[in-house]
Amino acid sequence: MLLLAFDTATPAVTAAVCADDGKNVNVRASASSVDARRHGELLTPTIRRVLDEAGASPGDLTHVAVGIGPGPYTGLRVGLATAQALAGSLGIPCHGVPTLDAVAFASGRREPFIAVSDARRKEVFWAHYANAATRTGEIAVDRPADVATGGLPVVGHGAWLHADVFGVSAEDAEPLYPSAAALGEVALGRLNAGEELPAARPLYLRRPDAAQPGSPKKVRQ
Repeated sequence: MLLLAFDTATPAVTAAVCADDGKNVNVRASASSVDARRHGELLTPTIRRVLDEAGASPGDLTHVAVGIGPGPYTGLRVGLATAQALAGSLGIPCHGVPTLDAVAFASGRREPFIAVSDARRKEVFWAHYANAATRTGEIAVDRPADVATGGLPVVGHGAWLHADVFGVSAEDAEPLYPSAAALGEVALGRLNAGEELPAARPLYLRRPDAAQPGSPKKVRQ
């Protein structure tokens, strides 16, 4: 399998080409940058770059995997739309991977920990992991002070952003953002295990800011 992975659910724009020979996963090329306002501008050139570095063309790909969030950034939709369009044009499967799972996997931790990302509105997205490859519950959204860490290590940009609550340094919170290389390894590992990956649709955990207006109020004469 030759898989193109990318994620735009956080301020990071990250892409990677990963190959699987049935025994091992090899990250052929990867690239990342952090710019919360340029997802649409940066994603396509980044994809082209990793394909070139991997010595591959879009026609060589057998799968696409994309981060599905949760993420408060408009960029999330950029990644999902790109993944669906690319996979559709190539006639190959398009899989979703929760962004926090990629953050967790990149940590390489073998003991329980918490992964946290920024959800804005003074909130964070978070989940509990038994190790880097195993999430033990659903992803949630809460205020930092309401996250039940139980004294476990905390990683991710959300942990660093709210260091006053979680008591971590930037170094302790690494990795701050997801890596497409990690996302690709997660996707291939789950595919090889026969697991069904989520569809490439956004993982929303709360209602959007915008809402349809209600019926106009009657004016008394």
